[in-house]
This record gives sequence, C-alpha cells and structure tokens, in this order.
Amino acid sequence: MTRRIVYGACMAVFLAASVLTVVAIVIPRWISWDTTTNDGNRIHYTYGLHKRCSSLTQSCEYFPQYDDCHGPDRYFCSMWRSVGFLMSFAVVLEGMTLVAYITILAGGRQKRESGWTVLSFLLLLTGCVQCTAMAIVAFLFDNDDRFFVGWKLDTSWIFCTVSWSILVVSGAAIVASAWLLSSEGGYELIPDGE
Repeated sequence: MTRRIVYGACMAVFLAASVLTVVAIVIPRWISWDTTTNDGNRIHYTYGLHKRCSSLTQSCEYFPQYDDCHGPDRYFCSMWRSVGFLMSFAVVLEGMTLVAYITILAGGRQKRESGWTVLSFLLLLTGCVQCTAMAIVAFLFDNDDRFFVGWKLDTSWIFCTVSWSILVVSGAAIVASAWLLSSEGGYELIPDGE
C-alpha cells in the first residue's frame, strides 16, 4: 500500500508541475518567431494563450481578436481558444488534486490505503487534458499557414509538456506503489520465549 512518504514526495513534485502549468498560461510564449533585419534590428513575435506580443509595436494585445475569429481563420481561433479552455480546466483539476492530496495526507491509514485510486485518476486525467492542449498547439504549429519557417514552439509549450509528463509519471508511481509496497505498520508476530 502507498505510504505517507510516497504521497509527500509525489505532492512536492505535483506542486512543481502545477507551478509550470500556471506559468505556461500566464507567459505569452507558446509559439515565437525571431529574426534580425539587415539593419541589425531584432524582430520578435510571440503567441500566448490570451496575448500576442510584437517587438515592432513594443506591446501585447489580446488574442485572438474579433478579426481572427471571423472569416477564413475561424478554425485557428476555435482551436486556440480550446487550448486556453483546456489549460484553465487543467488548473481546476489540479486544485481538486491538491484537495485530494491534503485529504489523504491528513486522513488516517485507511485514507492512504484507499485514496490512491482517486488521486491517481485525477493526476492521469489532468495529464491527459494538458497533453491534449499541447498536442493541439503542436498541430496548429505544423499545419497552420501563419506559422512559416522560423517559427518555433517556445517556453510555455515546453512548460506544459514537462508539467503533463510529471503528472502522468506521478500518477503511475502512486499506482505502482499501491500495488508493490506492503501495507504500512502491519502487525508483527510476538517472539516466543524459546
């Protein structure tokens, strides 16, 4: 059965993954483009889930805008907004997972011995949601005409990838520990006087 040390270690790793998830949402660097002009000026352009930034205007603007979502680019807009929804949903699931961790760790032995099923399900579900968001961005990067040679998947995309990988590995580790570790604090035989 899963022990307190396993839950504690997995919770610490989970908190790091949650921070990566929030940072991936906040920083507008899912896809970026850098180039240097003949004059030596550097042009930098980035797409975030909710902002698009340009070094030409030295500002960020809300994204996707009305023009991006009507006309021939509606597909891109719908997919990009779906990624934003999935990442926000992942944060909600991470909040539920944190509550599950606290409940299991604060509860007694019975909670630790039976709580692994709910916790591992939440970890794997959150990992799948983030993996889907990451895959949609990678699909758009590979197939949308606005991303030509020179664009790259950037920091936020990497943070999302690392986050969901950690979540899936943590979920698998909890399942493995529940199946492989012996029950904690079981009864021991009293030695006879011989």
